[in-house]
Amino acid sequence: MKGTAGAKVPTDAGGDSPLPRPARRKLARAGRRRRILLVVLVLVVGLLVPVGISLGSALNDPANGSSVGARAAEWFRGHGAESVVNWIENVWYTHHQPPIGGRPPKGEIRVPKQPVTAIAVGPAHLPPPPPIVPLASPALPGEGQWSPAGRMVEGVPAVYETELRPDPVHTSQVVGVAWMDTMLLDATLYSGNIIPGGGPFTHTAPIQSDAATSLVAVFNAGFLMANADGGYYTDGRTEIPLRDGAASFVVYANGTATVGEWGRDVTMTPDVVSVRQNLDLLVDGGQPVPGLDANDITRWGFTLGNQVYVWRSGVGVTADGALVYVGGPSLNITSLANVLAAAGCVRAMELDINTDWVNMATYDPAVGQPASPSNGANLLSTMTGGTGRYFQSYWERDFITMSSAYGAAQSVPAPTTTTTTAPSGKSKGAKTKSTAGG
Repeated sequence: MKGTAGAKVPTDAGGDSPLPRPARRKLARAGRRRRILLVVLVLVVGLLVPVGISLGSALNDPANGSSVGARAAEWFRGHGAESVVNWIENVWYTHHQPPIGGRPPKGEIRVPKQPVTAIAVGPAHLPPPPPIVPLASPALPGEGQWSPAGRMVEGVPAVYETELRPDPVHTSQVVGVAWMDTMLLDATLYSGNIIPGGGPFTHTAPIQSDAATSLVAVFNAGFLMANADGGYYTDGRTEIPLRDGAASFVVYANGTATVGEWGRDVTMTPDVVSVRQNLDLLVDGGQPVPGLDANDITRWGFTLGNQVYVWRSGVGVTADGALVYVGGPSLNITSLANVLAAAGCVRAMELDINTDWVNMATYDPAVGQPASPSNGANLLSTMTGGTGRYFQSYWERDFITMSSAYGAAQSVPAPTTTTTTAPSGKSKGAKTKSTAGG
């Protein structure tokens, strides 16, 4: 067949015809999109794998709390989502308010086996605390009545505990109160990689066996330092600058501890060994601070709204220098202050909040034996963390121990004394207790 003049003859009659130019451009664009998506996918996976590993590690780390929820919250707080976590927690607690009225579960308030009386023998010590006037009426059996707890020091109770309802409205809720004799007990601030961070530290978890031989009690410290609005000093160095006006837990070289406003009640002196600051004072002059406002998130913390009823803790000092710890559920900032004041504190501060962080335990081993989780008892049976978290190497938060001032042997010949208020500088064996700020 002769071709038509001027007609194009296909060079490959059996092959595909070349694609039109618009179709070729469309295919090229699709290829570029696939390559871009592939690159994005690789980048996302590259980012998510470390995130997943980090989050997974946090969820398996008991230092972040006893529950998966608490561990997740701590991880997100530490990775830029604190405001989101706080919002979620506020919403949850707002819709899970403590019940109004009712009675505590049976056994939540212990009834003392015998009345607390002054002890006329033994080393110099403080008089036992008077009963706390209950904040809810009518009082329940044992409410506000003290019982000795933990091992004795030279035959004298060094810790007394009681339970009471924190306000007249939530009458099924119970908080615990512990009174500690600072003439018989020495305080030590333990520090960790999470709080305050940095280090190394002389005193850090786990509590070592030599310290356990004289350990009587231990309790949680304060907020993460990013939320504490204060500083941290220990081991002769300032980990975080101290703030004038901040509520401060101060430990002196001879083991004395007190609570005060930095720059007014307590200042840096050569015998200060540790300072742990957390927000501002809740109690001052024996009363909740004037103008205490649960809506104020600048002075008393923004981790949770201060109106929120949640597990909270605090520590204060009485007029004669005893330390008082309060911890329990269903407390807002004002009810915590009210309990601390009712327990006799002249000055007091908030410590940590939320279920996983509020913890205090006393230890009562056999004579000559060290404190251990097996011979410990929580201030409240409902406290999370048990009696053993401070004996674990994973615990990387700060806490405070109270130990016998007479050491493990407790064999120092003890003079006969009366339980009168200790004057300034009263000696404890060969040691003189500082009363600075006490």
